[in-house]
Amino acid sequence: MGSGFSKMKKQAKLLSDQFNKAQEEIKAKTVIGQAGAGLVQIHMSGEKKVLKVEIKKECVDADDVDALQDLIQAAFHDAEGQLSDASIHPAMPMGLSLPF
Repeated sequence: MGSGFSKMKKQAKLLSDQFNKAQEEIKAKTVIGQAGAGLVQIHMSGEKKVLKVEIKKECVDADDVDALQDLIQAAFHDAEGQLSDASIHPAMPMGLSLPF
């Protein structure tokens, strides 16, 4: 039992280390969410912090603020979706932590 358990424990530790490394890589990542064919861009860190918002002048219309708000929201969701896609690791379910 000792050698089998020891091997399994080493494999679990290796998997945990790989998962932690992948999570650190995601935190260091920066993505750019876009909407309106690039009229609005949101730069977001892997920790889901907005780093920069770019709005092209041609999409700013004082008579249509709702459209601009929708573009900002869509760009944010695009950036957030890119980070969510990057955080899915096929070897380990989300939220699972190992005690090693």
